[in-house]
Amino acid sequence: MDIESTLGLSSENHAGDGGLGLREHQRHLHINLLLAAEGQPVCESVDTGHFIATTRDLLDSYREKSHRLVEYLCPSDQRIQAFLDRYLNDLETRPIPRLPSSSLALHRHGLARELSLPPKQHYHESKYLKSYKVTQGVLHNPLNDRRTTEGSFHIAEGGFPIPGDKKAVPKAVFAKLLQSALNPPRDMLCLPFTHGQEKEAEMFVSLLIRPVVCPEVPGFLSPKSMEIRFFAPGSLVSNLDFVESIFGNAGNPYLPTNDAGLDTEHWSGHTGCVILAPHLIDLTKKELGLPHASEATERQKTDGMCWSDAAERYNNGLPFKITARDASGVIFTVLADNYFGYCKKEVKTQISFAANLFGLAEEEHAGGALTFPRHNHGEEFGADSRFHDTGYSLAEAVGRFGDALEWKPEGYAVDKRYPQLIYVQENVRIDLPKQTVSWEWEGQHHSLHLEPDKVYMHPTGYKVFMQKFTAGPSWRLIGTDAEGTFCHKPCTVSGGGKSEISKSIESAILFMPFFVADLEEDIDRVDAIFKRDYADRVHPELREPDHKSRSVLTPKRSLGSVIKLLTPSRDYTPEYNAWLQSIPNRIKSLVFLIKRFYRTDWGDDWRSHFCVDYINGHPAHELKLVDRRLVASNLRVGFETNGAWRVFKLRQDFIPAEKAQMEDDITASILVPSERLAYLNKKLERPVVKLTHNCEYRLFQRPDEAVHRGMDPQTESDLSLP
Repeated sequence: MDIESTLGLSSENHAGDGGLGLREHQRHLHINLLLAAEGQPVCESVDTGHFIATTRDLLDSYREKSHRLVEYLCPSDQRIQAFLDRYLNDLETRPIPRLPSSSLALHRHGLARELSLPPKQHYHESKYLKSYKVTQGVLHNPLNDRRTTEGSFHIAEGGFPIPGDKKAVPKAVFAKLLQSALNPPRDMLCLPFTHGQEKEAEMFVSLLIRPVVCPEVPGFLSPKSMEIRFFAPGSLVSNLDFVESIFGNAGNPYLPTNDAGLDTEHWSGHTGCVILAPHLIDLTKKELGLPHASEATERQKTDGMCWSDAAERYNNGLPFKITARDASGVIFTVLADNYFGYCKKEVKTQISFAANLFGLAEEEHAGGALTFPRHNHGEEFGADSRFHDTGYSLAEAVGRFGDALEWKPEGYAVDKRYPQLIYVQENVRIDLPKQTVSWEWEGQHHSLHLEPDKVYMHPTGYKVFMQKFTAGPSWRLIGTDAEGTFCHKPCTVSGGGKSEISKSIESAILFMPFFVADLEEDIDRVDAIFKRDYADRVHPELREPDHKSRSVLTPKRSLGSVIKLLTPSRDYTPEYNAWLQSIPNRIKSLVFLIKRFYRTDWGDDWRSHFCVDYINGHPAHELKLVDRRLVASNLRVGFETNGAWRVFKLRQDFIPAEKAQMEDDITASILVPSERLAYLNKKLERPVVKLTHNCEYRLFQRPDEAVHRGMDPQTESDLSLP
C-alpha cells in the first residue's frame, strides 16, 4: 500500500483539503460525480455548471453496466458473503442476508470527512449525531460518548466456543439482527452532504482498511495484514472518517491492486466486517425469535436471551455488539451503537482474532514510548573524561554520513538538512558562562560561539544544547543520550497507564522556593556532613584494604554518588544507617543543592555563596545563591483525600527524559531469536526479543487530564493548532 495515499499525506495535498489534493469546489464536484455514478441525487448547492451534463452519457453507460452486475460484490465482500452463506446455511430462514452491492465506496482518504457535513455549512444534526465544522476539521458529538461494557458483548452460536462472560445468541437471532442492520430506516441512510434537499442521497457508505496483524522481521518475514470492511448508513459516515483517520484507507475495494487475496506476501488470510446499526436497540426479543422464559435454557436465562413480556427490548434497549466467527478466518460484527470508540475497539478485536489464528504474532493492548534519558550539565560540559576516549570519532562519523554533512576546515561539521545540528570533536568543551564551544584539532585550538538555537552532536551521538530554566532566568546545558530505551507496557487493562507512559512528567513538576529553617544552623549541619570521614560506613567484611573515602565536594564524586552515600543501605553498618536516619530531609536536600552548584574554585569557602534576605530584621527562609533565588523541583503525584497535592522533592539536577510515542493502544508483536537480528545493544543478553508494530497510523487517546486547565499543557497546545 502507498502510505501517503492511505493517510492522505500526498505531497500535492495542502492543508485542509481533506486528503484529496483538490480545492474545495473540485472536491465537491468529485463527490457529486460519485453520487451521480451510483444513481443518487447530487448536492444541489454545489455549482456543477455543465460538468454533470457533459459526462451524462458516460455516467449512464456506467450505471447500466453496474445494473447488469447488480449482484456483483468486490473480492473482499465476496469472501464475507461466502462466510455468511456458509454460516447461516443450516437455517430455515431465507433468503440469507446479503451485503450491500451499491454502497458508496470511500476510495480515497478524506472523502468521509467531506461527506459528513453539507457544503458551506458548519453544523449538522441527526438522531444519532451532531457535527460541527472547526478550524482543525470536523468535531463530531455522537449520541453516546462512552462505551458500555457490561452485558454488551454478544456472540452468535455455531462458530468457536463462547466464553462464559459473553452472551450466547442463537444463530437465527443473529440472522434477523443482521437482516435488520442491512435494512435501516430511510432517515439513517441520508448522507449529510445532501441534507436539506427535496431529494437526498440515501445509501450505505463503505470503507476498506488493512491493519497489521504480524510485524515485519527484516530479511525473514514480510509484514502481514488482514482486510476489514466497514459499512455504515449514510448518516453515520463520520464513523468511517474516524476509522480511516486512525487506520488509514486501503483504497477502492473493487480494484485488483487492493485485493488482499492477490497479495499473498502480505495478507494474513483473515477477513473482517463491521456494520453500524444503532437502530437495533429498538427491536424486541420476541420479534427476533428468542424463546419465552418458560422454554429457555439455563444459559439463555442467565444471558437474558428470553422474554417474559412481549414488549421487552433486546439487551434491555442498551447498545451492544454481536459477533459471528469461525475457523475459516472470517469475523463479522454488527455494532448497535455509533460511539466512535466501538469502531476502534472492534478493529482491535478483529486483529486479535486474526493474530490468534495466524500464530507467531500477538495483538497487545499496549502503550509505549522510546525514552531518551537527559542530563543536567549545569554550566559546563566536557570537563570530565567521561566523553573522552569513547572509541568514536568525528572523522568516522563524517566518513559514514559525509553526504549529509558539510565539513568545515576548523574541524567540525554542519548538517545539510538541519543546519541547527553542529557535529563537534570528541574532546569538545562547552562553557556556558563564556558562551564558547571549543576543541583541539590537528594541534590547534578552535572554538565557536555557543548559541541557544543550536544542538551540538558529540561523535557518540550524545546531544548537548542550551535550555532556559522553566522557573527562572538562568540557563543550563542539557545532554540527551544517543540510544533510547523502548518502554513497552504490554497487555494493559483499561486505565492501566498506556498513554501516560508516553507523556512527559514535566507538566507534573512544581517549582517552589528552596526553604531553609535557620540558614546558619542548617549550614553548620551541612558542614559537618561535608567534613565527616565515610570510610567506616560499609560493613568491615565489604571494605577494601587501605580504602580512603572521597570527600563529598570532590569533583571525583558525582551528585548521584552523594545521594547514594546519604541513603540507607544494607551494605552499611547499623550505626551509619542510624546516623543517616537522624538527618532531616531538609538538610539532605540542602547538601544535594550545594553539591549541585559547587565549583572547585570555591575551595572550602562555599558558605559565603549562599544567603537569605532579611525581613524586618530577621533572616528569611528563601535560599539564594549570591543574588539568584534558588528553586526546588517537586513532583506532584496524585492528591490526598482532602484534595491537597501529594508532592515529592526531586534531585536538584533532575531533567525529564525526552520521549517519542511508539504505541497508543493496539500493537502487533512477534518474538524473534536475538541471534537473527543485527545492531542490537551489546548489553542485551536475552536469547529472544520482541518486535512490535503500532497498528494505528494516527494516535487516539482521551486527553483525560486536559479537562483541568494546566494539567496537560501538551494536549492544550496540540488541540489549539489548526
